[in-house]
Amino acid sequence: MSKSLPLDGLVVSLRALRLLATDFGHLPAPAVHLSNIFPNRLELSLHDDLAEFEAWRDALGIAPDAVKHSTQSSGRTRVLRVSVEYAGAELELVGFAPVPDPATAEVPV
Repeated sequence: MSKSLPLDGLVVSLRALRLLATDFGHLPAPAVHLSNIFPNRLELSLHDDLAEFEAWRDALGIAPDAVKHSTQSSGRTRVLRVSVEYAGAELELVGFAPVPDPATAEVPV
């Protein structure tokens, strides 16, 4: 039988989240994920608007070329992902947005 992680075992991630809320409270609210399996990891995910991801990336001072680009859902969802150290925690910033349908995309004139 494994021993459960007490809540204070998440102190590094929770401290990072508190600092983010204090320093960047004006930014769009992300979905926040903490895990007792990876207690020093904090994930912030932003859905449907990559501009919100970019606002966080820029505020955190993360270089654009550090971001990994991929797709999921058979190429229908664009994914941006970057991991950095923040206040002792591994901060993972993830952005999801639909890939525009080329059949309905506007053609520049």
